[in-house]
Amino acid sequence: MALIHKAELHPTKLELLAAWLPTRPWSRGAGNGLERVGAYRFDDPDGEVGIETFLVRGGEGPTLQVPLTYRGAPLEDAQEWLVGTTEHSVLGTRWVYDAAHDPVYAAALARTVLTGGTEAVEYYEVDGRQEARASLASVRGSGAPGTPVGSQPLASVDDADPTVLRVAGTELAVLRVVGPGGTSAAPAGAGPVLTGTWAGQEEPALLAYAVGR
Repeated sequence: MALIHKAELHPTKLELLAAWLPTRPWSRGAGNGLERVGAYRFDDPDGEVGIETFLVRGGEGPTLQVPLTYRGAPLEDAQEWLVGTTEHSVLGTRWVYDAAHDPVYAAALARTVLTGGTEAVEYYEVDGRQEARASLASVRGSGAPGTPVGSQPLASVDDADPTVLRVAGTELAVLRVVGPGGTSAAPAGAGPVLTGTWAGQEEPALLAYAVGR
């Protein structure tokens, strides 16, 4: 479950992404006219780190997958992967990172892909009660419930498309370009996959896969 605050952010997440995406080699020039076409969240079991993946498009360009993490303090030795900071009207300053380099995201992605998990259900807190928020994207891993997932730290990242994360003895490939124009199927020999649907993408699109598991 992900608890979402009704709050103002300055700058907004899309403003941060519009400035940061053109610096990424896989962004295909996205930045101007950036729009969100979908989004989904994973849970942090410790409740400390926000984990949200944006599906964005700039103009007539392809849909890009951009996982982000939100932290209440800087992530150690991760200045290179800082997207920016934003002022949250409820939580104060939030440090926003490229989640591919955040161990909390890597662990959440591994759990979802390998155990057949889904996106977190999102709730607002209104007058002391929780109200569900409509999902902007639905995702599902193809792995089997109960599959053991290690707890080793994030070992390394290949920052390309796909972006490959090595964690707990597993390699996970995260597609940056998804849907039309992106990779439609995992390569031969790949393990469990993560697929998703969102407005305008009714057929499940490949989002990530385990490498050779």
